[in-house]
Amino acid sequence: MCEIMRLLLVLIVANMLSGCVTSRIEQSRDAVTGISSDEAMVLLGRASYNEKQTEESFTDCIADVLNKGDQSIRLIAQQQFKDDLYPWFEPRTAPTSADELGRLFAQPGVKERIDDANVRYLAWIDGDTVTIDSGGSMSCTISSFGGGCFGMSYWEEDASYEASIWDLKAMTSTGQISADATGTSYLAGVVLPIPILARPGNAACEGLAEQLRSFIQGDS
Repeated sequence: MCEIMRLLLVLIVANMLSGCVTSRIEQSRDAVTGISSDEAMVLLGRASYNEKQTEESFTDCIADVLNKGDQSIRLIAQQQFKDDLYPWFEPRTAPTSADELGRLFAQPGVKERIDDANVRYLAWIDGDTVTIDSGGSMSCTISSFGGGCFGMSYWEEDASYEASIWDLKAMTSTGQISADATGTSYLAGVVLPIPILARPGNAACEGLAEQLRSFIQGDS
């Protein structure tokens, strides 16, 4: 009977608490876009060797979304693109911001390498997910009579990312898309610790990817 009551209590708490996420997507367009079936896009995450770099898992998430569905976009792997443009993306010389891409594209020989790979668009992904607040308390005990965890803790995360899109055929910037998602996750202790995760990074990824798909395809 005690085990049944414990299980019911756990289920009640799990149903009462849910990770809450709020998100916002914004877009600014500077040029008309469109992509044909034989053209491709590459996603580049910010790589800074002095600061935190954009998580590879986030760009992988965007790639997974863009590869799905009837309106999928053909993608060139990030590492393949960097290898094709050797040595311009070596750690010592690689651009560390979207503003530096224009200077890179002006280098002799860069456009010819890009044309050979048939890469039409480049999306420079910048941003990260950070914890902005946390609190609560939880205690766990173990004894000869059993054990358990009681209490609740929470943490609030903000996922803020921006995609700067470049048309590599015209070598110009076509616009930006920003995604911001905030979520609060919980860890509730009612005999067993129960995580209720908000995952704002996933919300930012999916929102940014779908908006990026619409942006790139334009009226095509």
